[in-house]
Amino acid sequence: MRRTIAAVMVGLMTGTPYVGRSQQPDTSGAFTLKVQSDIVLTNVVVRDKKTGEVVRGLKASDFTILENGKQQTIASFDYENVDEAAVLHEKTTVTGKATIADLVNRNFAQDPAELKDHRLIVIFFDLSSMQPEDIDRAVEAAQDYINKKMQPADLVALVSMATGLSMDQDFTSDKAALLKGVGGYNGTEGTGFANGNEGGTSAGTADDASSFTADDSEYNALNTDRELYAIRTIAKSLERVNERKSMLYFSGGLTRQGIENQASMRAATNEAVKANMAIYSVDSRGLQALPPVGDASTGSLRGTASYSGGAMQNNLNANFSSQESLATLSSDTGGKAFFDSNDFAPAFQQVQHDTEAYYIVGFHSTNTARDGSYRHLTVKLNRSDVKLDYRPGYYAPADFKHQKNEDREVALTEQLQSDLPATDVAVYLQALYFRLDENKFFVPVSLIVPGSQIHSVKNGDRDKANIDVMGQVKNAQGIIVGNVRDTVKLALDAAQQVERKNIQYSTGFTLAPGRYHLKFVVRENQTGAMGSFETDLQVPDMKKTPLKLSSIVMSSQRTPDTAKKNVNPLVRDGVEWIPNVAHVFRQDQHLYFLYEVYDPAKQKGEPAPPSSPGLTRREGGPVRVLTSIQFMSGGVKVYETPLVEANRINIPERGAVAFQFDVPLTQLKPGTYVCQVNVIDDAGGSFSFPRMAMRVQAGAPVAVAPAAAIGESPASGPVKP
Repeated sequence: MRRTIAAVMVGLMTGTPYVGRSQQPDTSGAFTLKVQSDIVLTNVVVRDKKTGEVVRGLKASDFTILENGKQQTIASFDYENVDEAAVLHEKTTVTGKATIADLVNRNFAQDPAELKDHRLIVIFFDLSSMQPEDIDRAVEAAQDYINKKMQPADLVALVSMATGLSMDQDFTSDKAALLKGVGGYNGTEGTGFANGNEGGTSAGTADDASSFTADDSEYNALNTDRELYAIRTIAKSLERVNERKSMLYFSGGLTRQGIENQASMRAATNEAVKANMAIYSVDSRGLQALPPVGDASTGSLRGTASYSGGAMQNNLNANFSSQESLATLSSDTGGKAFFDSNDFAPAFQQVQHDTEAYYIVGFHSTNTARDGSYRHLTVKLNRSDVKLDYRPGYYAPADFKHQKNEDREVALTEQLQSDLPATDVAVYLQALYFRLDENKFFVPVSLIVPGSQIHSVKNGDRDKANIDVMGQVKNAQGIIVGNVRDTVKLALDAAQQVERKNIQYSTGFTLAPGRYHLKFVVRENQTGAMGSFETDLQVPDMKKTPLKLSSIVMSSQRTPDTAKKNVNPLVRDGVEWIPNVAHVFRQDQHLYFLYEVYDPAKQKGEPAPPSSPGLTRREGGPVRVLTSIQFMSGGVKVYETPLVEANRINIPERGAVAFQFDVPLTQLKPGTYVCQVNVIDDAGGSFSFPRMAMRVQAGAPVAVAPAAAIGESPASGPVKP
């Protein structure tokens, strides 16, 4: 169970003074020159219309290239011909083969120019979508190509995906190494997931004694995203190599669910185009027979679908849907798709045919808008007796302002999964813990973002801004046990000097004792800048702890909370305590403390009260818990609250004694202090003295934002439980 709130903190930022986003020129004499240049490359195969032979010897002046009907100036031009390929002197490594890192770093050959006139072919086996017999056919076709048709100019890499993406053999012309890699697939690793049933309807499905028909559409969407992400990863790893790359993609079908996978499809296509990689899709299922009543591997069909033609239509629709995505990948990247054939050799022949000789034409687009739109390409030649084969277009780069919602979501998810932290937005996190029962804790999490880093849009007399928050919690085994995804909208008055405030976001998780890893990503939605924060969290097992103490909450702000049912221990008597993550306070503020002691020892010789109907936990006998808070500066105690004694459990459903303190800070001078909380279980003879650092600042009060109205307590001293 989780509850989410957003608040604007009143406390000032610490550290270096804030510098506004001024547009004033730099008077120091220094200047910054920022140049951004994107070149668009497209491969053009020119063949004679009558003979089909490649036309050679053309120049850049013979070509005309148009983008969305507007002529572009050719900035680069090259001609690749595999007949002129030289044998590469591959680097010798521990395994005897060059690595992908060597290729990307241009160390694959003795001279980077040696890659010229070679074919770079990636054979990608999607084992997760193929049945064992499909893998056998694909492996046999690959072995036949390697043994009989592979040419000296061919450099081949092997990639597979079963439970994960694996680089099995880097680019090499060594046939023995390639045959060994391909032979490792040979059907034994095939998962062979069949396409699921969308909608959960039982009409036309096999009657195999199952009690219900599951709706697998959500699983299919995630699995398709996974396969498209693999293609994108492969393309990205080859982005720095200018030569044309060809991917032979063996798959058992790729099914999209409406527009659910549109963002992943667009991202995979865009990355392949940027890497100058054409995808040749091969349906490894080959030519299929689709009998209306099913084959011998399935039970009788439910309903009347087998008699009305509905079952046959469903089979045809499912088969077409699984092939349509493969065809789209191929056509949009300049490759070709091969369906409904048990002979896969033409796919290898087509790759060799398309890359035997081609021209690489590059230009800088006159359309500088980074809007992510699809731009159509048209290539013309100053002669009419030829046929041109080239990629039909590409996706323009997109800045954050022009990104679609699904692309923004993908970017946020990728940052959450990335090992590299985002640092454009400063993010600070604090995680606490409070016990709900013996094996369950509530973990409130607070995120702080400096208000100076939040860009807003003027709307009347108020500024509007919003931030995206995504987070997850993993246990010690790396399994995700909690997720957060939220968009926080902020309506801010410019006069409030928001740049001097902190934006605080709070959420919470219910966790068992153990070790966890938290990671949160925050994105500011005007510029798209992101920041991340990750940390380990230990939720203690208190069964053998002498004094069971919760986290210590230090707060300077409390907000009304009218929710009738709330498991958050930070909500007390209709008021929620907002943790002060930075532990920085002003002299004119009140410092609120909140903490709990669980299952304190009962005083000996005192009778236990009788059980009361309706209580989930009996209070037990009287207790004696003593507590106070003291402040030290330079090792010297400068202030201590009066000692508070609790003689009963005041939260019986959780077996807790809760303490709340209100300490005015006017009596403390500005400076840094060590705050020590003294807790003694007198009946049990146990104690704890946790310490926290804090800072008190001087300064006039700052107006409170409407979203963070504070419900102040009239008390000016410690509040007894």
